[in-house]
Amino acid sequence: MATGSEASVAPLPAKVFDGAGASQERLRRVLHPLSRRLWKMNIEGIENIPTDGPAIICPNHISFFDSVFVMTFVGRNISFVGKAEYMDSWKTKHLFPALGMIPIDRSGGGKSDSALEAAERVLRRGELFGIYPEGTRSRDGMLYKGHTGAARLALKVGCPIIPVGIVGTREIQPPDTFFPKIGLECSVKFGSPINVERHADRPDDHLAWREITDEVMFEIRELSGQEYRNTYASKKPETLHAPTAVVSTQDNAGRNTSDLETSAP
Repeated sequence: MATGSEASVAPLPAKVFDGAGASQERLRRVLHPLSRRLWKMNIEGIENIPTDGPAIICPNHISFFDSVFVMTFVGRNISFVGKAEYMDSWKTKHLFPALGMIPIDRSGGGKSDSALEAAERVLRRGELFGIYPEGTRSRDGMLYKGHTGAARLALKVGCPIIPVGIVGTREIQPPDTFFPKIGLECSVKFGSPINVERHADRPDDHLAWREITDEVMFEIRELSGQEYRNTYASKKPETLHAPTAVVSTQDNAGRNTSDLETSAP
């Protein structure tokens, strides 16, 4: 497994988002007691988070509060990828990067490469990186087929994947609502690390990516108790219940970019 001391990372050019920092540490000190006061929090499996070294945190995604609670209770700085559209608002373009959000362009082709390169740098520094394998928020509460970006990163860096099952955040903030409901129960369960070393000799094999991803999604389902749908989640509410398909596209390196999609809060 790579660690921060083993990795050599080139300095980032200006205006490149490079993950969580001191501002997240300060925010976590505030949110930890505040969250327990406002909601009935049940946190399990925190011992599964390595105390140092890189790891990829893979939660299910049902609410904006998923990122808030994972960041609050994971115990270490964690960086997430998020929709680049969040950078268009003056309200969020400074806040979200300060909290560790790395914007990703989801329009296809090779446009997401810079975010994924930043994610790799985060991991090679020995830090935590969070990615939602479903690629977008589930608007009906079901668990959807995972994209393979997390598996690819784990194989490339040589770090474990921690599945996370979150229950209750959808009730705290239902879809298309702004203000959260107070006093409700919420559970965040960190599962046992998934070691990808057995696939280390197949870092560029899409079948290996899919095997790891399917294992991650199975563990998330066990932790969250969600109903699973073996189809990719739709980003459009109007096609929520329609069968969906992902058209595979390739960048200049021949990589399947449809599997790189990730979502922010």
